[in-house]
Amino acid sequence: MVTSEEMKRRLAEKKGMRPGTVRSEPEKAEKFCPNCGKEYGADSNFCDECGTRLEERREKPAVVEEHGDVIYVTSNYVPGYRAVEVLGFVYGLTVRSRGLGGQIGAGLRSIVGGEIKEYVTMMEHSRQEALERMLDHARELGANAVISVRFDSDSISDIMQEILAYGTAVIVEPEE
Repeated sequence: MVTSEEMKRRLAEKKGMRPGTVRSEPEKAEKFCPNCGKEYGADSNFCDECGTRLEERREKPAVVEEHGDVIYVTSNYVPGYRAVEVLGFVYGLTVRSRGLGGQIGAGLRSIVGGEIKEYVTMMEHSRQEALERMLDHARELGANAVISVRFDSDSISDIMQEILAYGTAVIVEPEE
């Protein structure tokens, strides 16, 4: 049977450390300013830059995606950047319908069950189109990033789907 001390020693060797040394992970900020993106520890309540009430970090680190010259994220901040100006709400909207042939094919597929590929493809294209329109809207405002990106979908009728992509357009600068 392997003791816990032996497991610690093996793990330390695997990580390239001498037994007995401790490697600490960098401490993650527990709160952040939703206005300027500055990060703080758990004991802070207000941003010392702009005075905004801090929010607790409840999400996984953001995945940063770029589309041309505009960064977009689902989080309230862009990691490694700070927001210097909030430009406002931006959105992209599309409404799609399958043609008669696609509706017949989807109808037949729904009888036997399973994924309806005709609609999956239509929804993927709709989502991409709504995203591109939102990013174009952000560019028109002069933004270089969109934060808090979300998608919404709704049926307008039995054959039409609405897809909305929306977020907050901002200007960001790399943190120093």
